[in-house]
Amino acid sequence: MRVLVVHDNKRSGQQRLSRITVDEGSDIITLLAWDGPEPADLEGIEAIPGTSGEFLALASRGLVYHLKVAGSTASVVDYAPLPAIGEGDDFESFALVAQNGRLAALWADRGDGPDRPATLYAAPLRFAAWGQPLFGAVTRRAYRAAYPMDAATRHISDISVSGSGRIVVGSASDAGDEGPFDSAVSDVGQVTVSAAGQVRVTMAVSPTVLGTFPGYKIEGVECLPGSAEAVLGTDDENLGGYVRTMPLCGT
Repeated sequence: MRVLVVHDNKRSGQQRLSRITVDEGSDIITLLAWDGPEPADLEGIEAIPGTSGEFLALASRGLVYHLKVAGSTASVVDYAPLPAIGEGDDFESFALVAQNGRLAALWADRGDGPDRPATLYAAPLRFAAWGQPLFGAVTRRAYRAAYPMDAATRHISDISVSGSGRIVVGSASDAGDEGPFDSAVSDVGQVTVSAAGQVRVTMAVSPTVLGTFPGYKIEGVECLPGSAEAVLGTDDENLGGYVRTMPLCGT
């Protein structure tokens, strides 16, 4: 298994991207060089379906970077802002879904405690000939986490979409660099993309909490292609971080 991991560094010259390779119990971490305009505070990355070595990476303020990864270098092809950015939006999550020969993107303002739910956005996606991401009409849905539920809750800390179109999200409580932390992964609804490119998001009336993770701050959730397994990544600040897999994505 090989996964790309973004680093939420903000200063010039700091590491932006790494590759984790897991092979028969041996974990290898490769630092990737970043070639192009440097982002501040990367929070999500997603492989572009139907391509080889191409990815979209999202920075917290809403810039999306189209990358081509070859060997140990990630080169910026182009970049663009997300559409319909709301006041105070802070993005930690990004997912792509391919259905019926069409492509769509999902992302979310993470929300903040009981007074600010997350806002889940979705839009059709295509690319200009020179590689710039181009977004279509935007759909918005509000979401409040069923767990955790406290003043430090980020209702959506990451998004992934299963092979059947289930929307799987992480939620995390972050009380500061020393914690305490708390997290959950939940099934919150369904996304479909029609042959005409229309994106429909249906939120569950009662989201299903698939797993809870007291003591950890989950900021990465990725359903593996063709598998029920999800890769989970934590950023536990001064307490370190972990990567593990769990069967949370179903079909």
